Amino acid sequence: MRVTPHRAALVLSLCALLCLAGIILGPLFGSTRLDLRQVLDTQRPAADNPAVRVLLYVRLPRVLAAAVAGAGLAAAGVAFQGLLRNPLASPYTLGVSSGGSLGAVLAIRLGLEGVVLLGVPLGPVALPLCALLGALATVLIVWWLSERAGAGPVMLLLAGVVVAFIASALITLVLYTADFGQTYRIVRWQMGDLDVMRYDLVLRMAVPVAMGLVLLLPRGRDLNALGAGPEAAAGLGVDVRRATRRIYFAASLTVGAVVSVVGPIGFVGLLVPHALRTLVGPDHRLLLPASMLCGAPFLIACDALGQVIARPAVLPVGVITACLGGPVFLAMLMSRRLRAHFWG
Repeated sequence: MRVTPHRAALVLSLCALLCLAGIILGPLFGSTRLDLRQVLDTQRPAADNPAVRVLLYVRLPRVLAAAVAGAGLAAAGVAFQGLLRNPLASPYTLGVSSGGSLGAVLAIRLGLEGVVLLGVPLGPVALPLCALLGALATVLIVWWLSERAGAGPVMLLLAGVVVAFIASALITLVLYTADFGQTYRIVRWQMGDLDVMRYDLVLRMAVPVAMGLVLLLPRGRDLNALGAGPEAAAGLGVDVRRATRRIYFAASLTVGAVVSVVGPIGFVGLLVPHALRTLVGPDHRLLLPASMLCGAPFLIACDALGQVIARPAVLPVGVITACLGGPVFLAMLMSRRLRAHFWG
């Protein structure tokens, strides 16, 4: 499908409206029912209105975090799939999520939240900081290995898979040495969750995610060229090495920021891009921003489902995305028609 300015504007407008609808409607769903009459009661000061406090300080930060995480993971999924020319590539493929998980697991196991650094207790900053450092360290190691081998996207993919396996093995080792309380926290964090979200945590995630997306969005043309292979891309005037480096680091920064705050949430970077390919086509100039805009309401909807389906308990959003993602991809693998739709 050819991308024209009119078609691009129409598609992105619809995606933006869907994203806005998700952000507006998302706070209305939760593990407990919210009486809108109490929220809209103008006779009562907002500071003394428990319904308003729940809406503004519990549900709205959670929805905003889901929107930022969903947008970042979906856009990063598109970037990794185009860069590696692999339809099953995702934020997990290159080890970014595994490295971030290892950093967070070590922070929990070593009790770094109680450490005082330069007279300042790390407190709740310790876990997201260690997760981000773990993700960035993984990014650098994978890039260094691929550069040493000099085999382009193929070696980048292999190095990422190997590093992801090593990080997973180290997480298992840490779990074996942890006590019961630490083990529970580690397992719960690895499910990916949006509980106890605050505006400062949303901002801490949103800034690097925005930086990564700003770097990624203009790279649609480069991703289109790289999809045809390095030689073809070079023939079209693309500096393959520089484009690969910029896309890889921008997507990894986005994923690392998301994982550092909400944990490893799977399948968003696979489901959203593949679903949109059937609707808007494979052109990354349109697919990349559309995935970003649709990834936000998708994760908001998954989180709302996790809160509503088991009231008053709350299912971690990572459990919901995994339960949705598994059957969908099994259907793709089993159906020749679906494979043709998604991957050609």
